[in-house]
This record gives sequence, C-alpha cells and structure tokens, in this order.
Amino acid sequence: MADAGAIRKLEVGTLTRADLSDVVHREIGLSRAESANIVERILSHMCSALSEGQNVKISGFGSFILRDKGERVGRNPKTGVEVPIAPRRVLTFRASQITRERIVNGG
Repeated sequence: MADAGAIRKLEVGTLTRADLSDVVHREIGLSRAESANIVERILSHMCSALSEGQNVKISGFGSFILRDKGERVGRNPKTGVEVPIAPRRVLTFRASQITRERIVNGG
C-alpha cells in the first residue's frame, strides 16, 4: 500500500477516512465511492472482530489487542478520596517492528 504521507502531507496531523479512501482512489484507480466503500468495509470488519473479543493483527503494521482490566481502587487527586474503578476492557495498539523503524527514521 502506498504511503499516505507521500501523497498529501497532513496539516493537522490526523489521517482521516477520507484521506485513506483518497489514497485507495489514487493508487488503485477505483472511483471515489468504491474507494470509500472499501475503507469503510475494512474498518467495519476490524470493529466487528474487536467487538467479538478477537485481536486484530495487520502484518507489517501492528496489532490491536484487547485487555481486560480488573477492578481497582483509584484516588481523587484533588480530595484524596478513594474511588472504586470498575473492571473494563481496553484496546491497545502495538506497532510492528517495521512500523516502529519507519517512525524513528521519519518515514
């Protein structure tokens, strides 16, 4: 897949769905509607897998990993009052070695 940064430098620093579909449109040559549909379908499949408790691994990019955190006691920093924090499921991302190297080397 093409490097989105090589096609258009982002002023805000955020890569959006529209940016992704624009890359698909330019690199593959599909219509803008088809490109947007592909991006939406990929994101939808990823969200579905995560909501079903599956981890998502994209080779050469990284892994989206679900973790279950247990209940714990937190503290209000202003008052010092202890407050229970409910158990929850959190999503973490672990970049692949390739992605980490590209980030460190600037592209």
